[in-house]
Amino acid sequence: MSSRLARRSALTVAALCSTALCTTVLVLPSAANAGTEDDAAARSGSVRIHDIQGKTRISPFAGKRVTEVPGVVTGVRGFGSARGFWLQDPRPDRDPATSEGIFVYTGKETPKVAVGDALRVSGEVSEFYPGGKEAGSQSVTQLSKAEWTKEKDGKRGAKLPAAFRLTPHSVPEAYAPDAGGKSIEDRELRPGRYALDRYESLEGMRVSARDVRVTGPTSKYHDLWVTTDPGQNRTPRGGTFYRSYEDQNGARLKISSLLDLDAHPFPVADVGDRLRGTTEGPLDYEQFGGYTLRATEMGTHQDRKLEREKTRPQREDELSVATYNVENLSPKTEPAKFERLAEGLVRNLAAPDIVTVEEVQDDTGPDDDGTVDADKTLEQLTDAVKKAGGPAYEWRQISPEDGADGGQPGGNIRVAFLYNPERVTFTDRAGGDATTPVKVEEKDGAPALSASPGRIAPQDPAWKASRKPLAGEFRFKGRPEAPVFVVANHFSSKGGGDLEGDEPMEGRFQPPTRHSEPQRVEQAKILNAFAKDIRAIDKDAVIVAGGDFNDFSFSPSLDALRAGGALTSPMNRLPENERYGYVFNGNSQSLDHLLTSPGAGRPEYDIVHINAEFADQSSDHDPSVVRMRLR
Repeated sequence: MSSRLARRSALTVAALCSTALCTTVLVLPSAANAGTEDDAAARSGSVRIHDIQGKTRISPFAGKRVTEVPGVVTGVRGFGSARGFWLQDPRPDRDPATSEGIFVYTGKETPKVAVGDALRVSGEVSEFYPGGKEAGSQSVTQLSKAEWTKEKDGKRGAKLPAAFRLTPHSVPEAYAPDAGGKSIEDRELRPGRYALDRYESLEGMRVSARDVRVTGPTSKYHDLWVTTDPGQNRTPRGGTFYRSYEDQNGARLKISSLLDLDAHPFPVADVGDRLRGTTEGPLDYEQFGGYTLRATEMGTHQDRKLEREKTRPQREDELSVATYNVENLSPKTEPAKFERLAEGLVRNLAAPDIVTVEEVQDDTGPDDDGTVDADKTLEQLTDAVKKAGGPAYEWRQISPEDGADGGQPGGNIRVAFLYNPERVTFTDRAGGDATTPVKVEEKDGAPALSASPGRIAPQDPAWKASRKPLAGEFRFKGRPEAPVFVVANHFSSKGGGDLEGDEPMEGRFQPPTRHSEPQRVEQAKILNAFAKDIRAIDKDAVIVAGGDFNDFSFSPSLDALRAGGALTSPMNRLPENERYGYVFNGNSQSLDHLLTSPGAGRPEYDIVHINAEFADQSSDHDPSVVRMRLR
């Protein structure tokens, strides 16, 4: 998921983008609307915030200048490149669809206002699209080029409007209206029907969440995710499980802080922790996550002491195969990460016999210098495993062509095998390189690879700007007479990387189009056909396809992998709310999988939670392992 993470991390905080980095789109009125009643109202000073916000996502005053808009300052952002303050009308109308709050943008200048100031503000109404309109985000209605005066009888510290409390009753279960993939911007808001409409109807207003559970750990950007509905698809470890494309978990809410972090350090929280008491502040919208509570008051962090899991060791007659996305690993990576990955492999994963690893970078990491080999990266990792008391892993991999496989520019990420030579042997067969496709052949009545390791269909268009699968032939010491075929995978990213990424779940196009999905479906078909080629020679052949498939167990991609019974998902025998190893925007979800052929029997599957739910991570993915007793 490196490209998806890069997409999330391209800016430190989306709301802090400068206009040079992010696109502000002004939605201008058409000539036909000039001279309307709205124009007259804008000039007269009779416009209030709920008039500006209107009943849809786009202001009826967009592109117009309004004068003398009254309100009370409820929050100030005095840092970053998108400074300003939130203004809320203390005299709301009776329409739940019209927000009473708005952001006043002052650019790089810190506004000379304070929470509680009663103001009259004049400025230009615009719609700002975090990340640019092409990113698919919703817009933020704001005032720019603003001037203001304090109310003549206004005093600093005026009583703030009451915060709207977000609860299971106030946030609808249904997530968004279905517009057939088109924009919902012009639709009248139905805050009692849809979660996204509820949040939009509160844009810029003070909201509160009380005694909430953390569902997405604290990031390095000082934000986290909570749920305002404690019963919504809860996982056993305190997260919120993402069950389907129709079950988005609308109670999730991102929280960041407007408080001075030196005086009020942001809580370092793991999934399942709590924010006790009240967390409140203006409701904003940003590129990475959507609706975000900008806290002026933060609840008290309660550490629930979430523990990292350990899987049991494989028995003597069990073959164990694991998958682990090590997140852009190279010699440029800090040594501590190598140590922690090694510790996880040895202590938490019980030193699997075979490991498919993803996001192994070349020996110079993100330096775009033409280097493609990764021997130094893998040597440093296997040395760290030995130092941690693990086996003397050997490795196999094939270096990609420079710049051909996506991921972090210059990094040349690829998949690789680690294996314990005391437990398994690797069948080396020459002929594998970056562009030559591996074939399935019949030798002495059994399936065999034409090259081992070998890349599967590396020049097929399905792998454009994406990692190519690596197939290898192993022998398990408890079953030396028959091969075990393992395929390491890293399918194309949802973020798109060099190709078009998916529209955001919380964006203006509903339901969002999954632009990246067709490529993964084609990749899955190729891998499925490869498994069928092996099984056509031996229907009981043991095949394990592991890796970061960048898709969910319920997705068309996984359906294509399992088509015709060539591969199955032993993960699906776990309780549904335990099928996750990645946390994104407060949703616990499954992107990494280990699929097996029928010849592998009924493997025991374990997702080992050591990363994704924790603020302190050695990778953003949890590893998984299957253990098999081979016939």
